[in-house]
Amino acid sequence: MSEAVQGAGVEQVDVLIVGAGVSGIGAAHHLQTRSPDQSYMILEAREDMGGTWDLFKYPGIRSDSDMYTFGYAFRPWQDGKVFADGPSIKSYVEQTASDGGITPNIRFKHRVLSGNWNSDKARWEVEAKRTDTGARVRVECRFLMMCSGYYRYDHGHVVKFEGEKDFRGDILHPQHWPEGYDYSGKKVVVIGSGATAVTLVPAMADTASHVTMLQRSPTYIAPRPAVDPVANFLRKVLPSKAAYSATRIKNVLVSIIFFELAKRHPNMVRNMVLKYIREELGDDYDVEKHFTPKYNPWDERFCAAPDGDFFQALKSGKASVETDHIERFTETGIQLKSGEHLDADVIIPATGLEMLLAGGMNFSVDGSQVEPTQSISYRGMMLSPLPNLAMAFGYTNASWTLKIDLTCERVCRLLNHMQAKGYDYCVPEPPADLETMPLLNLQSGYIKRAEPYLPKQGTKPPWRTYQNYIQDMLAIRYGKLEDGALRFGRKGDRPSRVEPEIAEAAE
Repeated sequence: MSEAVQGAGVEQVDVLIVGAGVSGIGAAHHLQTRSPDQSYMILEAREDMGGTWDLFKYPGIRSDSDMYTFGYAFRPWQDGKVFADGPSIKSYVEQTASDGGITPNIRFKHRVLSGNWNSDKARWEVEAKRTDTGARVRVECRFLMMCSGYYRYDHGHVVKFEGEKDFRGDILHPQHWPEGYDYSGKKVVVIGSGATAVTLVPAMADTASHVTMLQRSPTYIAPRPAVDPVANFLRKVLPSKAAYSATRIKNVLVSIIFFELAKRHPNMVRNMVLKYIREELGDDYDVEKHFTPKYNPWDERFCAAPDGDFFQALKSGKASVETDHIERFTETGIQLKSGEHLDADVIIPATGLEMLLAGGMNFSVDGSQVEPTQSISYRGMMLSPLPNLAMAFGYTNASWTLKIDLTCERVCRLLNHMQAKGYDYCVPEPPADLETMPLLNLQSGYIKRAEPYLPKQGTKPPWRTYQNYIQDMLAIRYGKLEDGALRFGRKGDRPSRVEPEIAEAAE
């Protein structure tokens, strides 16, 4: 593999990867193994790799997807735990980078600010800022891979509550959990009902005096086995990689079947989930109020409860759920609109993420700025009208890494194809009459809040994102590269700024 070259204050590299989390390390591995002639560099804003798993430190932080599909296809997950804790996932990413010789190619404390595609050079001109010194760094690359996640790292979705300053206890945000914080013997109120809240409640229940999850409305919480007996059996009778692949295929198929079942027969899936909860909590528990959402299953992402740990915490009496609205914070807790008061020593607003595409990076083509809302997604991995750029964006209804692996495979195919044919760039060009729809198909709050600022997707392939691994695998891994939607060109060509009169698809 060729080395990155520095000259005239601008570093030159074939592929620039932004982000050293699960996606970025996976992208580097694919480049090394599938496109070994391409030099690459990784720029990471934080001081360490791991992304999400380096950032979040709150109690119980874990994956909400099984590790046999969340783990890399090329590196079997060896731990018996189906849902891994944050430190274990971070270690898995670090070991992947170390074993693969990826770590020396990472530049930490480099926050990428902007990228301009220069058609005369057929290169991206990228500007970054060192977070430790403030110095500006310039890098030019042939291909840009955005692996920076989908949300802001500096803060989550902040909800202002009346009377916050009156509260005499601690207000702790999950995204900025203080290291070593002692909550033993304290009354804790967790505001929210998403994955973070569902993780925090059982994790804190044994140590805290009591934990209350305060929600405006319920979400679907489904039990998942913490140990996979099929995976454990396969590990005994098959080689490690074969057992991992078989378990991965099994879990992919199960998740697709469950998702399709939920979309086609929502009442049946709803009744299945609620039946389990009633059996766990008993007939006296108000399941209708606290665990029956008004939306259908998979209109929002399911929350996973490994071995039903969330419901076990409720049954033990160490945790409880309140479904109500907040009137104000008080000196000693939270006053609810129903008139009830929740006493608290600690309040945790687990009120969701704030989406941020490409880490807030600014894009332009030949000096003309491109707004995300002008863009249309191609196969869920490239954006018009940006040449030689791929964005690692995982599934909303399955493990994130499944789509990342496919995206990286496709990028390597493109790089090898362009090298063989003498092309300098490829750019998605949607038809002028393409109907569009929102990029993401979930009704979750963080997605709906970000919808006006996100790219669109089309209503037909290859502009539509199907959120289906099997469909994507066939199209992305085996589909034609020169499919009529990607235009290939050479240095000096001007990729046309396609800004059609886009017709919104009927709701």
